[in-house]
Amino acid sequence: MSNANTRRELHKDHLAKYQQQENQAYELVNQLHNLYNNKDVKVNLFGETLNGLSTADLLTKVQQTADRNEGKALSIDDIVATVKEVVDNQDIKTAVVDAGQLLKNKVSVADALAKADQSKPAASEATDVVLYGFGRIGRILTRLLLEEAATDKGLQLKAFVVRPGKDGDIAKRASLLERDSVHGTFAGSIVVDEENQGIIVNGRFIQVIYANDPSEIDYTSYGINDAIVIDNTGIWKDEDGLGKHLQAKGVKKVLLTAPSKGEIKNVVYGVNNDTIGDDTIVSAASCTTNAITPSLKVLNDEFGIVNGHVETIHAFTNDQNLIDNYHKSDRRGRSAVLNMVITSTGAAKAVGKALPELNGKLTGNAIRVPTPNVSMAILNLNLEKAPESAEALNAFFKKVSESDAWQSQIAYTDSTEAVSTDFVGTKQVGIVDAQATIVTDNHATVYVWYDNEVGYSTQVLRVAAQMAGIHYTNITA
Repeated sequence: MSNANTRRELHKDHLAKYQQQENQAYELVNQLHNLYNNKDVKVNLFGETLNGLSTADLLTKVQQTADRNEGKALSIDDIVATVKEVVDNQDIKTAVVDAGQLLKNKVSVADALAKADQSKPAASEATDVVLYGFGRIGRILTRLLLEEAATDKGLQLKAFVVRPGKDGDIAKRASLLERDSVHGTFAGSIVVDEENQGIIVNGRFIQVIYANDPSEIDYTSYGINDAIVIDNTGIWKDEDGLGKHLQAKGVKKVLLTAPSKGEIKNVVYGVNNDTIGDDTIVSAASCTTNAITPSLKVLNDEFGIVNGHVETIHAFTNDQNLIDNYHKSDRRGRSAVLNMVITSTGAAKAVGKALPELNGKLTGNAIRVPTPNVSMAILNLNLEKAPESAEALNAFFKKVSESDAWQSQIAYTDSTEAVSTDFVGTKQVGIVDAQATIVTDNHATVYVWYDNEVGYSTQVLRVAAQMAGIHYTNITA
């Protein structure tokens, strides 16, 4: 056979294989949709949801499983078969099934269900959510809440609150939600409803409420009851200020998207979310605290941290000026898009509130840099027990990132070409860069990337779900 004919056959062969995979992906999308709607069951691949994905995105997720499965991507055939097992099992409902972990560890759905912790009853009753503020974090939270398949269970975004605006305000805010310079165009439909003063996002109506003070709002007049208010303005950080939300009719709990002051708990999901209890006001700490605390915890558990310094290379934020102008804080008045700006960070201190065993052991500083999103934390640590080498420390992190316990918080990359924009949209809150790891005697330097918008917002919603009493049975290996 000629070389040209061989190439032609090769092309046909690959095309036929991919078409078969596409057909299986179409079938899988339908199965996932039915599971979600009929049994309130979500299916993950190594902690990342498959629900609501297009066939192309689903196949991409499948191909990416090679990073978590010893270099070999899982088969779409096996994933389809695993999901069919879930469909056929009448005992599975209100659950999250991790098909990736099951297939990697060769565990059947039935065996995984038998050993699943069902001591706490699964529950996903609808809980009204109000976003107080609609800036960067507010809009990312909206995207995350509404990009998945529609459901009448779980966290239900009912409204967002902003200061009184001028004519055309709602259309402007809808446009900012739809078009984002960092995260691209929203995957779905957004329609302005001027008559009812709201927007309709993927078939869900969101009320726009104008107010200058939290306590002046009557949410019940908008049909909102027992709501969780997620305050992403950063204006109030203590009980007196955030308590204003609880004075409003229709509010049950408050979640702050910034480090708190006073006795309010700073919660990093995966680390100390078991401390939430019946608290009516909780803080989800900061993006940096969330990015570094999981990695610091696993390092401390394994090697013991004597002390250390955290240097944050952080994307610029709205708090800075585009061009030089007055600012109440030192240096932040200088142009954010032209300068690296040394500033302070409370993240190192805040780690101690989420992880008391590290309280007082870490110092920290921050450098704001001229990029709009994705930041990096450099952990310089003195350890009680020295890792054998950088390679051994990286192997530890890789194993941790693949574990069911940490796969949703800690990711891992050993790419020699990785740069910050590669991590835009990453939902794991921290990504360890293996190429940069340094180990010298008892000292380790670990570089952790993080999407300071999406990664953090994903953690915020996990805390909100726990505050709402939402709990899914976890079916995994």
